[in-house]
Amino acid sequence: MTRFLLIRHASCGLNSEMIAGWMGGVHLNEAGKNQAEELGLRLLPARLGAVYSSPLERAQETAEPIARISNLEVILREGLGEVHSGDWTGARFQELEHLPEWKQFQANRGSVRIPNGETLAEVQARISAEMLEIASKHEGATVAVVSHGDVIRCALAHFAGVPLDLSIRLQIDAASVSIVELGEWGPRIVRLNVTSKLF
Repeated sequence: MTRFLLIRHASCGLNSEMIAGWMGGVHLNEAGKNQAEELGLRLLPARLGAVYSSPLERAQETAEPIARISNLEVILREGLGEVHSGDWTGARFQELEHLPEWKQFQANRGSVRIPNGETLAEVQARISAEMLEIASKHEGATVAVVSHGDVIRCALAHFAGVPLDLSIRLQIDAASVSIVELGEWGPRIVRLNVTSKLF
C-alpha cells in the first residue's frame, strides 16, 4: 500500500481572481510561504518517503520546505502540473463568466475541452497514471504530491468513482492535504481538504 498526501500549492494571491494555468512567474505570496513552512512541520510525523511536485513555481515553492524539513529532495513531474488552460490562461473569472464556452465547461467539466487546452478527462488520465507509477516505486511509503486544485479534484474523483462533472463539489483549499491510499484491495480516500493537524 502507498499513502499519498495530495497537497494543493499554498496561497499565491491569484487563486480566486484568475486562471494562472501554466503561466510562468506565479509565486507564493507571504501568506503562502508561511503556509508551506507550516505544512513541512505538520507533515514531519508522516515520515515521508518522497516529495513529488508539479514543475510550476507555486507548487515547487510549496514542496521545497516540506522536502527540506524531511531531508528529502523534490522530484518534479510534468504530469502533476496544472490543467493546460489554453486561451483562458491569464484571464480573470469575471471576464469568462459570460462566455458560452465557459458555461459549457462548468456544466460538463468531464467532456468539454478548454479552447486550445485540455479536457479534465485528459487531466484525470495523466494524474492517475502518475500516481500509479509513483506507487510502484514507493510501496509501503507515504508520499507527498504537490499539485493544483483541479488536478487533485480529478484524482479524487477517479479514485472515488465520482463523475468528473461533479468534481467541482470537492473543496480543495490552498495548502490543504487530502489522503489517498492505494493498495491491493483498491483505493481508499481517508482524508479530504485538511488544513489543520493530520498526524
